[in-house]
Amino acid sequence: MMGYQAHGSAHKETHHYLRDFEGHLRRGQTVVRLLLKLRDEEGFQPDVVVVHPGWGEGIFLKDVFPKAKIVQYFEYYYQSTGGDVGFDSEFPSTLDDRLRVRIKNSTQLHSLIGCDQGISPTLWQKSRYPAELQPKIEVVHEGIDTEVVRPHSDAWVDINGKRLQSGDEIVTYVARNLEAYRGFHTFIRCLPRLQALRPNAKVILVGGDDVSYGKRLPGGQTYRQRYCAEVQDLVDWSRVFFVGKLAYGDYLKVLQVSAAHVYLTYPFVLSWSMLEAMSAACLLIASDTAPVRELIEDGCNGLLVNFFDCEQLADRVAEVLANPDRYQPLRERARQTIIAQYDLKTICLPKMLDCLLSSF
Repeated sequence: MMGYQAHGSAHKETHHYLRDFEGHLRRGQTVVRLLLKLRDEEGFQPDVVVVHPGWGEGIFLKDVFPKAKIVQYFEYYYQSTGGDVGFDSEFPSTLDDRLRVRIKNSTQLHSLIGCDQGISPTLWQKSRYPAELQPKIEVVHEGIDTEVVRPHSDAWVDINGKRLQSGDEIVTYVARNLEAYRGFHTFIRCLPRLQALRPNAKVILVGGDDVSYGKRLPGGQTYRQRYCAEVQDLVDWSRVFFVGKLAYGDYLKVLQVSAAHVYLTYPFVLSWSMLEAMSAACLLIASDTAPVRELIEDGCNGLLVNFFDCEQLADRVAEVLANPDRYQPLRERARQTIIAQYDLKTICLPKMLDCLLSSF
């Protein structure tokens, strides 16, 4: 393994649409210098190179290794309509935003044109790319290890000295960070109604207070601070547990004790956590947004709700908590969906290897 330190960033005089792109070019040049050393001094000639193009490492790979098969992972192509931009009226997009995101794709476009094979994890994410370039992209999800991520009827977690276990009325919510892109504001706003309907329900929220996607709030305020303050006096916070970011094993236990798991997202990159929740046979209450609909059929292997409708969300969660036996078949079908279509060892890894090695 060889590491590298990216040097330099965009100059302040650079147009703000281009600052990310300039930084990516500099990173790409840094990688080129390292690869030239590998090639010319050590004789390294790879057959296949796999890279995520998002930060510029993949822009110049074909120039250094013209005979290698270059495979790049295309996660999300920004557009001014139909995706995350302009989806949430609470965070309206401006004309400047819509123009900027067009240029934001520059690194990906150069990488897609210059690679031999693209990979995208879902059909919807692939569909965001320009139609004339989509034939270069194969849909291959990274896969879920369903032998590891599985239900556990005796699972339990200890939070602040309180033991919460499978069979309790436990509502779970997971995101890398608690932010609007993953519907944190809608979830928090559903809590007063949910607690009124199910006074014994406990709520576990997994995620940090940083910002992975979207804009930071002014004054250093976190999304948790803003939206918890909005409902501050309407929620019994003794039944709401913010556990931050967890080690993977502890996170799996949270899924395994869940009686109702809420997953909300803008039309954007689909979280691994949703598929892992399905693999753990969680009862999923998810937003009726792309690409969620690609996996969830309402009433079959999960329940879909309007992303913005906090009352509908509370009602569906309460209904699930009140009638766990009625919804048990949805749990089982959720897990079967992942086993049949997204299992790491039997489905996704063989498909990924075939994609990487198909030209040899």
